[in-house]
Amino acid sequence: MQRIYDYIDAHWLEAVEDLKRLCRQPSISAQGVGMSEMVQLLAHMMRDYGIGVQVLPGPGDGYPLLYGEFGGESSKTLLFYNHYDVQPPEPLEQWTTPPFEPTEYEGNLRARGVSDNKGDIVARLLALKAYQEVRGKLPVSIKFIIEGEEEIGSPNIAAFIEHNRQLLQADACIWECGGVNWRNEPIVSLGLKGILYVQLEVRGAAQDLHSSMAAVVPNPAWRLVWALASLKDMDENILIDGFYDKVMTPDKKELDAIEAIPLDEEQTRQSLGLETFVKSVTGFEYKKRHALEPTCNICGLDSGYTGPGSKTVLPCHASAKLDFRLVPDQRPDDILAKLRRHLDSHGFSDITIAPQVEGENPARTSLDSPFAGIAVDAAREVYGVEPVISPSMAGSGPMYSFTDTLGLPTVLIGVMYPGSRPHAPDEHIRLTDFVLGAKHIAAIMEHMATA
Repeated sequence: MQRIYDYIDAHWLEAVEDLKRLCRQPSISAQGVGMSEMVQLLAHMMRDYGIGVQVLPGPGDGYPLLYGEFGGESSKTLLFYNHYDVQPPEPLEQWTTPPFEPTEYEGNLRARGVSDNKGDIVARLLALKAYQEVRGKLPVSIKFIIEGEEEIGSPNIAAFIEHNRQLLQADACIWECGGVNWRNEPIVSLGLKGILYVQLEVRGAAQDLHSSMAAVVPNPAWRLVWALASLKDMDENILIDGFYDKVMTPDKKELDAIEAIPLDEEQTRQSLGLETFVKSVTGFEYKKRHALEPTCNICGLDSGYTGPGSKTVLPCHASAKLDFRLVPDQRPDDILAKLRRHLDSHGFSDITIAPQVEGENPARTSLDSPFAGIAVDAAREVYGVEPVISPSMAGSGPMYSFTDTLGLPTVLIGVMYPGSRPHAPDEHIRLTDFVLGAKHIAAIMEHMATA
């Protein structure tokens, strides 16, 4: 393996130039900006790395997906899931340098999409290139599936996978992203929460009215406030009837893994600008809630006049966007139905519910999975420290289609660190993490071939 690592050390700067090429090309799925150009650029780059590439149409009117494959020496196949779309860069004024002009500074690379998810794509390409140049072959066969809709909720990936099971057959999957913690310990995560994202809407009069009418005209803003207050109590308990019915109780191995996750509470609070966490949780309870418990979160509220100065108005409309992060074995369609029944039974049948994105099921790979052990052993070898194993990340993604539809053990690893600022201005990666991420991929391939 040392020759593989030496190649990565000698050629990572060339790979960074490829990464800059990807980051210069906007690919904003929410706005439809630069998507076809990004597909062609990435397909050409992958072919330059020796990968056979097909550009496949997305279901319906979805953006295309890139499928790539490269044969290996053993019969085992490793699937990479990535995405080529990025978040909108706004607010632009908060960027130190323009978001689509990749900038190196102090050992970092700053650009929109560099951590989420283009850095991981190129790190994986670099690992493959190292094997090709040093050994002339890969230890395992490789497949890529790279979508362009992850940042808008992956509305078409489940249907695509359902119709392409044969094409995507593999033995294991590496997810799009991951990284290290503040102590520079590699994190190997084994799952994601599911998500249901909805908008609640209330309508009243035909138009906004003078607030003197408040004595006799219903106010949609108050209706919405009362409805929202019925969803959760002051102790953070979600009050939707049956909400917790299908929540699986974590087993001892999962709880032990959560207990072992390092946590610098003071640093975390300071970085978030907080004096305390929800319910003043600390230690194990903080980690357990964050990784393993479902949520009901208000993302945004809109009603009436919120501009400068005063305007005495009775609004005709009020809305709220909510997300529910779900854990095994909750399902978004079931929670949506329970939310509807809850509102109806509490006198809010006039409030409409509009799902905003395709719901995603929670997904989890067992701590006992041999592939999880491979990822951990490879991380230990590359990073030289004991990896952190997390049963689940707190975020969401379309992993269920991989773990359950395709039946693949799936791990999350990558080139991020906690300060990478994905989705935010000044998104960046540390170039040392990029190099280590490529080596980790290479080590996993070797360990997988000999397991």
